[in-house]
Order: sequence, then C-alpha cells, then structure tokens
Amino acid sequence: MAFSVNTNIGALKAYNALVKVNAQTEKAQLRLATQKKINSVADDTSGYNVGKKLEAETLVKKAQLNNISSAKNFLSTAESALLQISDKLNQIKAKQVDASDPLKDSAAIAKDIRTLAAEISSILGNTTINGVNLLSSTSAPSFNVGGAALTFDFSTSALGVAALEAAVGTSNLQSTTDSTVLGFDTTTVADNVRTALGRIGNLSQALDSREEFLTAAIANNTASISSIFDADVAMEQLNATKGQISSQIGTAMVAQMNTAPQQILSLFR
Repeated sequence: MAFSVNTNIGALKAYNALVKVNAQTEKAQLRLATQKKINSVADDTSGYNVGKKLEAETLVKKAQLNNISSAKNFLSTAESALLQISDKLNQIKAKQVDASDPLKDSAAIAKDIRTLAAEISSILGNTTINGVNLLSSTSAPSFNVGGAALTFDFSTSALGVAALEAAVGTSNLQSTTDSTVLGFDTTTVADNVRTALGRIGNLSQALDSREEFLTAAIANNTASISSIFDADVAMEQLNATKGQISSQIGTAMVAQMNTAPQQILSLFR
C-alpha cells in the first residue's frame, strides 16, 4: 500500500459514497413531501409519458360524464313537457267524446278544448334550456358523451312538431268554429307524442349505459395513474431514515479518512 499526501484516494471514495447517499436521501425526502414517486421526467420517462396520457384521457372522460348530466337534464325537461302535452291531448279527446252527448253544452266544451290547445301551443314554444328550444322542429342537438355522439332527434324525427303546432293552431283546435274544434281528430298527433316519449326513453337508457362505462373507465384510469405516480409512503420513510443514518456515518468516515495521511508524520520523528 502506497502512502500519498498529495491525493487522498480513500477520502475521495468516501466523499463520492457520501454524495450518492445524500442524493438518494433527498429523493426519498422529496417523494415524502410531494407524495409522488415521479417528480420530474428524469425520474421515469416512460412512466411519466404514460401517466400524463392517462391523465388527459381521464379529464376528457370526466368532461363527457358532465355532458351526460346536462343531457339527462335536457331529456328530463323535454319528457316533462311531452307528458303534459300527452295528458292535454287525452283530455281533448275525452271532451270531444263528451260533446257528443246531447245533454252537454258543446259550446262550453269547445272553449275548454281551445284553452287546452293554447296551453299545448305555449308548452311547444316555451320549453327551453339556455335559450335552446327542446321541442323545435329544426334543432337536433348532439352531446359528446363518449363513443358516437348522441343526437337528440326525438323532436325532429318522432314528434312531428309542425303537425302538432298545426293541430293546436287557430285553424283546428283553436278555431273559432265549434264544429272544427270538436271534430278534429287528435289520434295522429297523440301517437307522435307517445313515439317521441319512447325515443326519449331510448336515449335515457343509452345515457345510463354510457354513464356506467365512463364511471368505471375513470376509476380504472385513476387507479393506473396512482400506481404510476403515487409514492409508497412507508417505503420512502424507510429509505429516508436509512439515508439519514448512512449520511451521518458517511460524514464521519470522510472526516476520518481525510485525516489519515497525518499518520505519515510519524515517519519523520
């Protein structure tokens, strides 16, 4: 073994070991502080990229889940309006039959029917959400709720808004002529309303299915993100404690090895 004063190789090795221990200790302490095992891309490039992609997908799915809530509100409002229209059409049909009784006041019944028709017309024109008419004959809004966009076409394809508006208009059920009011056949428009309600039911079922899928997908993505980014707190605490002890020992060893060349002075006595 050679004795050298100019270069203390042992002390340098001890110093390098101490630097390594301190770096590992700092990493464990940082993970404890942030509760994450990946705090920079350098920690795990592949894991970081995969995790960020999963986070982006999860944000999109959460937005789609919010869209489902809005879509359900849309359908619920339209359903309530159509149920009222259906009930009023049933009442109109019953009153028309009632008016055939010679002992009844057909003129008074015709007035009742005009009032019901006016209410239906009001519902058609005022069933809106955020300025959008839900029972419009020209608008069929789409919602991005995951997968293929759902188009709410119950109004344009099933309801037959134009025919319904004509039925409750001044030429038919709101006509000033009692015979026209009492003789108008509501069968077709009533059937259309029921068909539209059925379409709303189908769309609601589709929304429930997609909500279930998105909820499960978000939960699975969150679990994957957690496994990639979240730190094992118990293990990192062990590493931090081990590092602190090793750092203290390493510092003491550097100090001892740094003074080792002084032993050579005994050769000059």
